[in-house]
Amino acid sequence: MKYIYIILLIIPLIFTSCKKEEIKPVTNTTTEETQARDAFYDLMQEWYLWYKQIPSVTLTDYKDPVELLEAIRYKPVDRWSFVMDYNTYVSRMVQGVFVGHGISIGMDGSKNVRIVKLYKESELYKKFGVRRGWILKKLNGSDLAEVILSGNSTLYSQLWGASEAGVANTFVFQTPQGKDSTITSTKSSLILNTVMVADTIHLRSGITGHLVYDQFIEPTEGELKAAIAFFKQNNIKDLIIDMRYNGGGYENLLQDLASYVAGNKNAGTAIMKLIFNDKHADQDRNVPFITTDYSLDLTRLVVIATRNTASASEEVINGLRAIIPVTVIGDTTEGKPTGMPLYTDIKKKYVFGPVAFEAVNSKGEGGFYNGIPPAKYVPDDITHDFSDRKELCLKEAIQFLETGSFSQKSTYIRQPVKIITEDPEWTRNLFIKGN
Repeated sequence: MKYIYIILLIIPLIFTSCKKEEIKPVTNTTTEETQARDAFYDLMQEWYLWYKQIPSVTLTDYKDPVELLEAIRYKPVDRWSFVMDYNTYVSRMVQGVFVGHGISIGMDGSKNVRIVKLYKESELYKKFGVRRGWILKKLNGSDLAEVILSGNSTLYSQLWGASEAGVANTFVFQTPQGKDSTITSTKSSLILNTVMVADTIHLRSGITGHLVYDQFIEPTEGELKAAIAFFKQNNIKDLIIDMRYNGGGYENLLQDLASYVAGNKNAGTAIMKLIFNDKHADQDRNVPFITTDYSLDLTRLVVIATRNTASASEEVINGLRAIIPVTVIGDTTEGKPTGMPLYTDIKKKYVFGPVAFEAVNSKGEGGFYNGIPPAKYVPDDITHDFSDRKELCLKEAIQFLETGSFSQKSTYIRQPVKIITEDPEWTRNLFIKGN
């Protein structure tokens, strides 16, 4: 039997085959898992960016492609290649469906657990008015900070319950006014919003757009276009893009965002060049800025970033800084100047995302495996909502746009916030190749 892997062009709700690669015959296999394992190994030998570093292994020592990946991944660099269930991938990254409360949490410097972000379709957001910055004191009667600090992951998971619609949890929040609020909320199936905020800020330097952008996944295309149209209507002079939790996503959405900012005068110039391994140098290509109906044509951009800013969001920074001044505020980014096509076995049991190419900008700049450093370090201030002018990163961005310089304060403690999210790990640090 021969297996075919399909490089997937992702468009809303549809998988379209755009190129087929014939894999060597699979022999001596008895299950779907071992068939997929063997075909995945052949795929890695052919397309993996670091295929020369794959160690010799005995395939029969590994029961499926998940185990195999961990054995052959180029660990000094590659933290991102993944293997996962096909249906789960389609639900999460293509349809934007998520089951849970729709919140992420983190711990502030005073060891309070706070809401870091939450989706607008979340019952906690829509019905109960919970917002970023609220303290989460208790979950089902347990002090959540104590559980997290104890490192008891089993108890933590038990407190939250299964990721299934209908599971109810009782929270005790402390509001910004210092009052306790007890709320019982039920997990549900949500369609994610990825534009968390799109508003304008009137500064001495002019009207500035403020975009909090969470993920480059398919449902965001319309949201992003609406946000940019709003900025265009309001004649913004500058733009602040907050991508502090943006772990990446699809190439076409990266291309859209970068093109909106750069303007139609830059159409045709490369945002980035994709560089494959030496077996597939013929696949190298430019991803250009494109003409859009909402050309902002900006000359100044501020990006708020953290260690959670990765992949496609880093490529927006890297691509734009080759043509306009881009100022990064916050923390050094993740450091993933790479991306992956998507593949599936013929029975569509798995989706494979092996790192297959590096990306550089129009000046040949890339290779930022240690991350893109900020011009000004500012801690992620989870005690305030995104649009609150007291929020430290936003405050520093405003300072820079109004004065051209940063505040003189240099006593910030470098203390990145550990984000605990209901999102699975594989949804972060993605830059997925289109056609």
